[in-house]
Amino acid sequence: MKIAVAYENGNIFQHFGRTEYFKVYEIEENRVVSSEVIGSNGVGHGALAGLLAERSVDVLICGGIGGGAQAALAEAGVTLCAGAQGDADQAVEAYLKGELVSSGANCDHHHEDGHSCGHEEGHSCHGGCGHHEDGHSCGCGSHSAISGRNVGKTCRVHYRGTLNDGTQFDSSYDRGEPIEFVCGAGQMIKGFDAAVADMEVGQTVNVHLMPEDAYGMPDPDVVFTAEIAKLPGSEDLEVGQQVFLANQAGQPFPVKVVAKDDKTITLDANHEMAGKELNFQIELVEVK
Repeated sequence: MKIAVAYENGNIFQHFGRTEYFKVYEIEENRVVSSEVIGSNGVGHGALAGLLAERSVDVLICGGIGGGAQAALAEAGVTLCAGAQGDADQAVEAYLKGELVSSGANCDHHHEDGHSCGHEEGHSCHGGCGHHEDGHSCGCGSHSAISGRNVGKTCRVHYRGTLNDGTQFDSSYDRGEPIEFVCGAGQMIKGFDAAVADMEVGQTVNVHLMPEDAYGMPDPDVVFTAEIAKLPGSEDLEVGQQVFLANQAGQPFPVKVVAKDDKTITLDANHEMAGKELNFQIELVEVK
């Protein structure tokens, strides 16, 4: 079995039609035995689907994907798991364990009956800054107030993130691969970007970030209740579970089930780190 992931700098790339690289995993006995990164060799969903079929890929894990691409993959015989975010290796491990949450067309990849977990009409469902779990990508636009020698340059860093009680919530060291991002381009949370902006290669710093420099405070406007009957697939969800919905632009975003009764379900689109103070140990590995 082969699993391909739309790939960029260790993460799941979020726009299938513009994917430049795939990481292809060889699976035996439900575990990864090898992997390689390949170029896309073409632009457009038809070419990409054909490439995966030529490589005998069985499953594609990706972020956002359109209907045309889904049709091309189906024609190529590739099973799709869309709406995934974060570390590519972790996503594959989660898929193999049956734990990977998918988007739009399915609540997760166990729902083979085609449940749609789309949001109730009328909700704009903006979830704020996206968290890609390994590197705390934000995608909120550039942080104009940040200045320093590394702003506008591609930086590779190792980091370890902890809460105030010492609990580690993320670490690139554990994955064995630094993250890469353009400093000051809004790809990282503001405080992380600011910490790296004037570092020297080889330097390690420790920073404490208040919520306003991390993921902000929880926004009550992105907690909403929907009728289960109008949200196909939601009848099987449980409190505490995370799923993906699609916003009005068709882009997937994560929400957490916070309450449920016989007729309604309440979903929270706030980032899981909203309202929390975060601590990072950051080591600047390279500046390009």
